[in-house]
Amino acid sequence: MRMKEPYEAYLDDYNCLDVYMSKNFFGEESRIFHMKDTKNRIIPLTIQSRCDLYNGFTHYQLSLNGTLNIGEEYLVFDEHCKTCVAKYSHIVKTERFAKEFTYEKDDLGVTYTPKQTTFKVWAPTALSVSVGYVIHGQKHVEALKREKNGVFTLTVKKDLNGVHYSYLVRVNGEYKGVTDPYTCFSGANSQYSVIVDPKTVNLPEKVKMEPMDSECDAIIYEASIRDMTSQTGIGVSHPKKFVGFTEENEITKTHNTGFSYLKSLGITHVQLMPVFDFGSVDEIYPNIFYNWGYDPVQYRCLEGAYSLDPNDAKLRIEEFANLVHDCHKAGIRVNLDLVFNHVYVKECFALENMVPDYYFLMNREGEFSNGSFCGNDIDTQPYMARKYFIDTCRQIVKMFDVDGFRFDLMGILDYNLMNEISAECKKIKPDFMIYGEGWNMPSFVAEELRASQMNQAKMPHVGHFSDRFREVVRGSNQELSRKGFTSGQADLFYQVKCCMAASCLDHVFDSPTKVVNYVECHDNHTLWDKNRVCCHGESRDLREKRQILANAMVLLAQGIPFIHCGQEFGRTKQNLGNTYNRSDNYNRVDYQRRDHHIEIVERTKELIKIRKNHACFRLSTLEEIECGVHFDSIYDQVLVYECQKDKDHCVAFFNPTNIPYDYHLDQEATILFDNGANNPLNTYDIHIAAFSVVVCQFGLTA
Repeated sequence: MRMKEPYEAYLDDYNCLDVYMSKNFFGEESRIFHMKDTKNRIIPLTIQSRCDLYNGFTHYQLSLNGTLNIGEEYLVFDEHCKTCVAKYSHIVKTERFAKEFTYEKDDLGVTYTPKQTTFKVWAPTALSVSVGYVIHGQKHVEALKREKNGVFTLTVKKDLNGVHYSYLVRVNGEYKGVTDPYTCFSGANSQYSVIVDPKTVNLPEKVKMEPMDSECDAIIYEASIRDMTSQTGIGVSHPKKFVGFTEENEITKTHNTGFSYLKSLGITHVQLMPVFDFGSVDEIYPNIFYNWGYDPVQYRCLEGAYSLDPNDAKLRIEEFANLVHDCHKAGIRVNLDLVFNHVYVKECFALENMVPDYYFLMNREGEFSNGSFCGNDIDTQPYMARKYFIDTCRQIVKMFDVDGFRFDLMGILDYNLMNEISAECKKIKPDFMIYGEGWNMPSFVAEELRASQMNQAKMPHVGHFSDRFREVVRGSNQELSRKGFTSGQADLFYQVKCCMAASCLDHVFDSPTKVVNYVECHDNHTLWDKNRVCCHGESRDLREKRQILANAMVLLAQGIPFIHCGQEFGRTKQNLGNTYNRSDNYNRVDYQRRDHHIEIVERTKELIKIRKNHACFRLSTLEEIECGVHFDSIYDQVLVYECQKDKDHCVAFFNPTNIPYDYHLDQEATILFDNGANNPLNTYDIHIAAFSVVVCQFGLTA
């Protein structure tokens, strides 16, 4: 909100200035105003309107009787000769501003050679930009020269490899220290940027992966760099670090911990929770604070807390590149969780201090969108903001060879951006995955433009987490006591059929490749903790069966299966729904608990193998689902789910009740999975035990 000071002025358009005066400031009255620039040239102002506001301020709307020179600094004078700076505000959202200051080249940031380094930033509203750097113990500060399209540039004819630097930007009457938003090389805790000769960065050879035919071939496993190795005694010598994530040795192999465990599951993709620079952990003392990392500071720099040496700007890049390489060698693709919807602290964000208000959703009155509930929603629609985020995605894919992006609160972004990111990434990797939280968030983006589920038809290659699947199969995310199908609410029969068909048969989605099915993720209570409440009083053995039942529905449903780390062994977060900053004790992967619930693990691995081996559970088009998916029921209690693709023909039975049932098939089938252990290998008559899953295949018997 505006009006933090008793006298403020904002340039909201080329011809309009908004002035706010407190009633305690000279009685909030002024009959005349004018502006003066740094060369003492005056622009007369005419009062167009005056109105009293409810909060003790008076708002004057003034017209400019002269030409505005963007980048100049203007003081506003009232009739008492009191002054304030005219701050560039909503003017940066205007079409005229976009036309004058669009810069299309890809050379912003630092361009290094051993003979010279060129600094280049886009800061059209800045009065001045300087760069400070230290070489041989001596500090240098040099001014960048303003050029066309709001770009400032400077070439220093020295070898600056390894030099630390930052910018000093004068904008809206203040000097701001700014790190380089275009670089991927950062010092600890985002305090400075580093110039690095890119030829000295030792990146591993890329591993060629067998291409995926469809997004539905993916089995996504969400994990945290920190959580996977934070438990003591698991054999990892560098816990909570990039290098520790893929570390293997005799201990990890013997006890099946860390990366050895991840490999054993059979998943196709690991989705890493945020690995790019976030502000809620001290990188020098990373064990003091815990945080998931949804607090972006630098979008192109990796998080230093996960590096062996956060002061080594090059090391963290090499460490993460090797992590991706190790995953690829193990046959596991890597998806990254990107938080493009808000930042940690708007006032400290580098792009904000380069061009205030440009990168954030705001209205003409100076109010900022709060769809993220963080008060600083990113605006991805202006050209230079859009270009920045698309370029960032392209750079990440090219540098690290990752395989997909998951977008946090994607509904705050616009669908055109998601389509452009998808197109750019698929140029590099045709089977690249793009998906996210398509909730319809209450931001300033018009509903018809939001990258939300309601606009899924406008995003042909963008997936969405299916909260419908979660609510029906798991039960209410908000009301822990309200059950879902797998916890015993059998009357959800119609809804569960729709969910198992990727919500395509009732046209909620137009393709199964867009539907990410899940019952648990890092947010909210784990499935085990949810069932502690809604299935209160049930034995541990029974809750294990419910966990297997839910995992089976996730892994066998049409669409894209998503598993949160630990879902396969009944992970608990001690009954807390949001542990984003609640220490390793709440968030670590507990391998002793894993061993305690090994039955769920082994059954989940069997189901993963079934999905990978049977194309009928991975149908990739609406037409294939319409032809190949059929449902039946046993007394509207047990779901009978039949899938077929060509000669691959399977049927699965899901029984969430305490009653066993029988079902006669019209042809003999081979049992692939039966956690009730009640059926012979080949049979016509299927016995479905209470709280069990049975999967069988036709056409295998002689």
